[in-house]
Amino acid sequence: MTSVVVVDDQTLVRQGIRSLLEIAEIDVIGEADDGRMALDVISSTDPDVVLLDLRMPGYDGIWTLDRLREQDIAVPVLVLTTFDDDALVLAALRAGARGYLLKDVTLEQLTHAVRTLADGGTLIAPSITDRLLRAIRSGPSPSGTGSGASRAPDLTDRELEVLRLMAEGFSNRRISEALFLAEGTVKNHVSSILLKFGARDRTNAVLKALHEGVLR
Repeated sequence: MTSVVVVDDQTLVRQGIRSLLEIAEIDVIGEADDGRMALDVISSTDPDVVLLDLRMPGYDGIWTLDRLREQDIAVPVLVLTTFDDDALVLAALRAGARGYLLKDVTLEQLTHAVRTLADGGTLIAPSITDRLLRAIRSGPSPSGTGSGASRAPDLTDRELEVLRLMAEGFSNRRISEALFLAEGTVKNHVSSILLKFGARDRTNAVLKALHEGVLR
């Protein structure tokens, strides 16, 4: 059974999420109401996924993501929040979040996201993808181009196939099954894709691919 820790400053919200996830046979093994408590709970329970609110008094979601990265705690974090402004979304993804959903999602969407992250994939709500792309396009131009135009990396046909499945949230294992490749081969392709895009993670690579027209 997939296990999660829920981090939200509102007790009623945590209880509601727990009840819903238990219906879907996802085990809530811990709760926290701020970032500092979250670090202790995550360290002691070792969940498959963390559901994290961003706006919390004191130690908020971005602080929590930063501390997890600094302490090399490699747990997939799914941001679950009511806030979808460009700056906050990008800050969370840059800080290491593997998924981003708004709290108006259905139970089916939430459980799909949790299981996708637990399986090694990534997931961003389609409703905020356009916001991310607009924020990226409005950023500074790459150095040396002057015009703001960027050059898409030269991907092999196989890398493009892998990238498309990455964009759908597939984990390495699911990509290997879909393309009939060894999982180690898929990992090599993913590493090559990240290198060619100059991306630090899968989510950033997919966003750059969308921005540069490599994916539609």
